[in-house]
Amino acid sequence: MITLNTKIDHAETIYAQLVLPFEKRENSRLRATLASGEEVAIFTERGTVLRHNDLLKSADGHVVQIVAAHELTYKITCRTPHDLLRCAFHLGNRHTQTQVGDGFLRILQDTVLKQMLEGLGALITEENAQFEPESGAYGGGGHHHGDGHYHAHGPLAPIPARQKIHRPSDPRA
Repeated sequence: MITLNTKIDHAETIYAQLVLPFEKRENSRLRATLASGEEVAIFTERGTVLRHNDLLKSADGHVVQIVAAHELTYKITCRTPHDLLRCAFHLGNRHTQTQVGDGFLRILQDTVLKQMLEGLGALITEENAQFEPESGAYGGGGHHHGDGHYHAHGPLAPIPARQKIHRPSDPRA
């Protein structure tokens, strides 16, 4: 069994590709099977999320390219940017993993969320697509380009040591 434990930026040759849904790409400890039937073990730093086209290397030099599997998703579009922003707000309020694209949002299929979004005026298209949700403000912090490239730049926001949550009912200082 090949053990993949080092994330690299580029490689001269790719030994194999490993197709995984997003749910599996969130795991830092994973056992999977290549298309050839060969088993691989993935041991990455806790909190690592594997993205489409990431490269993992084994101690013996095998490089495996991660491929985002096609999954059942909803593509969410709206008539106005304001309506799309409202949809994004309500998805975020429900802590829904969401892919942000140019003029659209994408989520994994969920009939309850679909009804809520349609109630907000969204146009929902069922798709079988690669799912690459945002990493979150305190996650890997990066962005996707239309050319399929992902660029990481560290956290999107400073990571607070202790966070004070301000509520409208708090007395003013």
